[in-house]
Amino acid sequence: MINTIWKARKRNFLGLPWTFTVYGFSEDRLYVKTGILSTREDEVRLYRITDIGLTRSFWQRIMGMGTIQIYSSDQSMGDFQLINIKDSENVKEQLSQLIEAERENKRVSSREFLGGDDELDGDALR
Repeated sequence: MINTIWKARKRNFLGLPWTFTVYGFSEDRLYVKTGILSTREDEVRLYRITDIGLTRSFWQRIMGMGTIQIYSSDQSMGDFQLINIKDSENVKEQLSQLIEAERENKRVSSREFLGGDDELDGDALR
């Protein structure tokens, strides 16, 4: 059984939780449950999340919501969004801290390649 730290239902454009999508996360995973009669549950381990972002449209700001973008190296989920999340700034910050803690715990680091060896910069590979 998962010890859930945060759980919320996706909200509609009016900010009401009248959808059949539930988002949640624990200390080591983030999950998305969808459906009412036929259900589906997907999850991604937090250490596999490489970056997160937050967008808030004008309407979402008025309603106190936002959409959190998740960029992951997970094969099944890939990149996805947590749509219309209430108190999205705090949820994003809490999730970000859990991701960093889990990446340190698993000793996972990401490598970024700056520059690059390509022929587009005019120096031609030799």
